[in-house]
Amino acid sequence: MEIGMIGLGRMGGNMAERLLNGGHKVTGFDPDKDARGRLVSKGAAEAQSIPELTENLPQPRIVWMMVPAGKAVDQTIESLLPNLSAKDIIIDGGNSNYKDSMRRSQMLKKEKGIAFIDVGVSGGVWGLREGYSMMVGGEKEAVEGLNPIFETLAPAPDTGWGYMGPSGSGHFVKMIHNGIEYGMMQAYAEGFAIMKQKKEFDLDLHNIAEVWRYGSVVRSWLLDLISNALEESQDLSKIAPYVSDSGEGRWTVSEAIDLDVTAPVITLSLLQRLRSRDKESFSDRLLAAMRQQFGGHAIKKEK
Repeated sequence: MEIGMIGLGRMGGNMAERLLNGGHKVTGFDPDKDARGRLVSKGAAEAQSIPELTENLPQPRIVWMMVPAGKAVDQTIESLLPNLSAKDIIIDGGNSNYKDSMRRSQMLKKEKGIAFIDVGVSGGVWGLREGYSMMVGGEKEAVEGLNPIFETLAPAPDTGWGYMGPSGSGHFVKMIHNGIEYGMMQAYAEGFAIMKQKKEFDLDLHNIAEVWRYGSVVRSWLLDLISNALEESQDLSKIAPYVSDSGEGRWTVSEAIDLDVTAPVITLSLLQRLRSRDKESFSDRLLAAMRQQFGGHAIKKEK
């Protein structure tokens, strides 16, 4: 199959390369000339603009976007529309909000008869080698026509990807996936922090991670990554204690509230990420002040 790929950053570029390795034709566009050049060196065709990309694709056109969620997705779709026609397909493989995906699907179908497929993609920088987990939403007939693409990108043709349901469901399931990931990461981080603090045992955290990786009930790919990080540095001194979030955790917590579902672990893991950015930590200062005021407890003063 021939695919147009928009967004050739690290993940988009790796996905395009995996498609090329699987025998598909890829034409890529990215505002970054170097990103386009890297893909061309792998055997892809290069487009200098979005109109050029769509002009060179056979009909029905298949365009896969890997651009940041939000306005960038809408802007890319607006740039695509003048050169697309009925039965063409747009795939959003980024981490868009599922409600935006539902809106875009309805708009594209109504205005031009274009199918919009939302694909939640997990696999990160390892996907090129290991394959990607994909949660696919959209019109079932359109999705079935794309099976060769998903089979190539997945860890195996029949493993690691699947059809979730109507438009928005792919990104919805990926949102929940990332919310669960928040909780798992937080639990690992807290457990290793407790062990690090147990000074009397002088624990080798990398060794512990290696032991847990095989046969234990907490083994996982995240634990593999923890082991890699601890092998490089036991104290992680070169990494700042600042944890970003890309939005899916917030959306998951909001959805849980809307659906009256309790999700304390995911919610607290999100709050811990937000806390990591509070360098001043006024709340902690105020907590210390209150303890001093009501109980006369000692406080540490800034030097």
